[in-house]
Amino acid sequence: MTRNILFIMTGAGSWTLNDGSSHNTGFWAEEAVAPLEVFRAAGYKVTVATPNGVQPPVDDNSLAVESIGTAERAAEIRHVVETAPELKKPIPLTEVSVADYDAVFVPGGHGPMEDLAVDADAGALLIAADDAKLPVGIVCHGPAILLAATNADGVNAFAGRTVTGFSNAEEEQAGLADKAPWLLQDRLTQAGFKVTLAEPWTVHIETDGNLLTGQNPASSESLARTLLDRLENVPQGSK
Repeated sequence: MTRNILFIMTGAGSWTLNDGSSHNTGFWAEEAVAPLEVFRAAGYKVTVATPNGVQPPVDDNSLAVESIGTAERAAEIRHVVETAPELKKPIPLTEVSVADYDAVFVPGGHGPMEDLAVDADAGALLIAADDAKLPVGIVCHGPAILLAATNADGVNAFAGRTVTGFSNAEEEQAGLADKAPWLLQDRLTQAGFKVTLAEPWTVHIETDGNLLTGQNPASSESLARTLLDRLENVPQGSK
């Protein structure tokens, strides 16, 4: 029986900075491509969902050789971004039923800071996935989506859970901390999360029950394999 993984991805191609200007962004290529490769190789079907079903825009900076490491890997990632059918025809978040999936994965990039962080549909899907005990993997800036997962009383449904994500130090080293309207580490802490971090740019994964998070782009593949391990240890036909 084919298993299905839902990718919740940004539809935002720009990020509004604290001076009101726009910074071109989207999803960070490695954070979608590396997990997609892991799940495909293991025989899983991936479905992408975005706000309004728009095609997720890639952050052009994430396709640069300097961001990826080698020209060969940069070419591989660009090829997947440009050709992957999963990325070409996403479905709207409003048409998603978590009952159709075995896990949820959320790539990062600054795009989620713009839309998923305040998208009630995205937040409701995460709550539903958590209620169903599905493994939920979220990487880098992707944990911004957790900020939208609030209950009717306004309290975050995941408050108290241990997570990681793109750190203030990494944002500073990337050169955007002073321009950001808010920083992910700060906002998660304010929302009641226990945020743990490793040294900037090192692989770091946190697991808290079914919630699995990765700190940065380098953590993408490891996070996907951690989620895959959870799935492989769940009997077929059960969730």
